[in-house]
Amino acid sequence: MKKILVIGAGRSSSSLINYLLNHSTASGWKVRVGDMDEALAKSKVKGNPHGEAFLLNALDAAQCEEEVKAADLIISMLPAHMHVDIAKNCVRFRKHLITPSYITDEMKALHEEAEKAGVLILNEMGVDPGIDHMSAKKVLDEIAAEGGEIHTFKSFTGGLIAPESDNNPWNYKFTWNPRNVVLAGQGGAAKYIQEGKYKYIPYHRLFRRTEIIDIPEFGKFEGYANRDSLKYRSIYGLDNIPTLCRGTFRRLGFCRAWDAFVQLGVTDDSYIMEGIETMTHRDFINSFLTYNPWDSVELKLRYYLKIDQDDALWEKLEWLGLFDETPIGLKKATPAQVLQHILEKKWRLDPEDKDMIVMWHKFGFRMEGKEREIQSSMVAIGKDLTYTAMSDTVGLPIAIAAKLLLS
Repeated sequence: MKKILVIGAGRSSSSLINYLLNHSTASGWKVRVGDMDEALAKSKVKGNPHGEAFLLNALDAAQCEEEVKAADLIISMLPAHMHVDIAKNCVRFRKHLITPSYITDEMKALHEEAEKAGVLILNEMGVDPGIDHMSAKKVLDEIAAEGGEIHTFKSFTGGLIAPESDNNPWNYKFTWNPRNVVLAGQGGAAKYIQEGKYKYIPYHRLFRRTEIIDIPEFGKFEGYANRDSLKYRSIYGLDNIPTLCRGTFRRLGFCRAWDAFVQLGVTDDSYIMEGIETMTHRDFINSFLTYNPWDSVELKLRYYLKIDQDDALWEKLEWLGLFDETPIGLKKATPAQVLQHILEKKWRLDPEDKDMIVMWHKFGFRMEGKEREIQSSMVAIGKDLTYTAMSDTVGLPIAIAAKLLLS
C-alpha cells in the first residue's frame, strides 16, 4: 500500500484530500493528513478507513523528518516559504514532493541534488500557478504546430466572490489566505514586456496601472501585473516574444480603492506599531495622517488622498468601518496585520457564500500572413465553504498529478 502524506488541511486542501480518499481503495493508498489543528484534519478525512488524521507541527523538524521518511509521496499545502525544509527532507530520503506554490530560488537550488536522488519535486501544480500554465501551453503548442508566430501572450487569474454571494461595495471577500491578499505586489517591482519594451511597475503604482478585461457572461474585471512575468518567457518557449504579461484579477474599482491603503502606508509589514492595544479603527487610520486637532480623521484622509465627497471610493472605505471607535483587539502587530484584522471582520465568507475563480488568456499571433487572436477564459464557482472553487482548482491538479505519479 502506497502512503501519501498531506501536510496542511486548510481550505485549499479539501478537494485534494477528498479526491485522494475517493481513489484510495482502487489505487491501494493510505492517505495521512497532518495539521496543527487535528480536529480540522479529522473533518477532512471524515472517518475514511484509508485515511488518517493526526497532529503535525510543521515547525517540529524531527517530527517532519520521521513523517517524510515513512511516506511514498508528500504533498505540502503549507505556506510557500515552508516548502523548502520539507523538500530537503524529501531529497534526503528519496521521496517525491508536490506543491501548488511558485518555484523560489531556494527551491530551484535543490534541482541538481533532486535529480541525482531520482526525486521529483513538482511545484506550481495548483491554479495560478498551475492550470494557467497548462491551459496556456496547450494553446501555444497548437498555434506553433500550425505554423503560427506568437507575438502576444497575456494571462490573468483571480480568486473572487461568486456573483450570487457578492453583496458588498468592494465586490470582494477573502476566499483564500488573507495575508497574501494584503501583501500582494510587495515582492519587488512587477516586470513585463510590451511591444518589445521592458516595463517595471513599482509597488506604489501597481494598483493604478490596470487593464480592463470583459469575460463573457461574467462582466468586466480589472487586472494588475503580477510579479515577474519575464521569467516565464523561456519556460513557455517564448524567449523572443515582444509582449508578455501575467496578472491578477479583481472587480472594477477594487484596485483604485486598494491603492488608498498603499498610499496611506497601512499595507506595510516591516515594523511593529506602538500602542496598538489601546487603538480603535479610527485611531489606526489617524496614526498615518498629519497631526491636526481641529480637523476630523475623515477630512484629513480626504485631503491627503484627494477623495471627492461624491467619490464611490469613499463608500468602500466607510463600509469597512475604518472610522468607527471599534477596538482593534490586537496587542502587537504591523500595519499590514492590523489592516488584515480589520478587513477580516468585513470580508469574511458567510455560511451560504460561494467563491469564484476567473482565468483569462489572450494569444496574438501571425499565421499565413494574417493577424489572428485567440481569447480563452475559465470561470469556476465553488460548491460551498468546504469545496470551494479555490479548493477545486488548487487541489485537483495536485491530486491528479499524485495519481499519475503513483501509478
